[in-house]
Amino acid sequence: MATADARRRLRERPMGVTVLLTIVGYALVLGTFLLDIPIYPDLTNAQVNVMSHAIAVINTTATVVLVLGWYWIRAGDVEKHRLAMISGFALILVFLVVYLLKVGGGGTKEFVGHQGVYYAYLVMLAIHIILSIVSVPVVLYALILGLTHTPAELRRTPHARIGRIAAGAWILSLFLGVVTYVLLNHVYDYEFAAMLVPIGF
Repeated sequence: MATADARRRLRERPMGVTVLLTIVGYALVLGTFLLDIPIYPDLTNAQVNVMSHAIAVINTTATVVLVLGWYWIRAGDVEKHRLAMISGFALILVFLVVYLLKVGGGGTKEFVGHQGVYYAYLVMLAIHIILSIVSVPVVLYALILGLTHTPAELRRTPHARIGRIAAGAWILSLFLGVVTYVLLNHVYDYEFAAMLVPIGF
């Protein structure tokens, strides 16, 4: 009964729930970066490195899953598409937990490399971060519509249009995140820094 009521509320107020969940998500991230909240364990540099590698694996997997979800909906396989998008969202939630633990407990890394590559890295990182921020409400709205409507009902909603925007922004953001991870951790060098503003993973 409670589940049916929650589903009905989600169905009737997808925009309101999207706004609420977006605010909660932004508050978690901003609180971690701007406030010294003592809820995170102290991490060693080695643990930060392990979490960085874990984040890269999570984001790479999420990218593949989302691309498959995009392919499946274009092929008309709604069930596989739905499963892929829910799985992608679950992976992003896992990413968020690991990322906040890493940043809140151990800080971030600063890119060390020659100037030309450094600026290219910063541009890619900036696009990654901006798309991550912007895509949150769009992804949530598309997901809520998808979870609360049948495929036939979804044709009468903006799900397909919003979903294309959400998936495109999400996939590009994840891809650039993985590229910057490779540059920072495997191609060039880095320095550890306890930062209030994200520099990389």
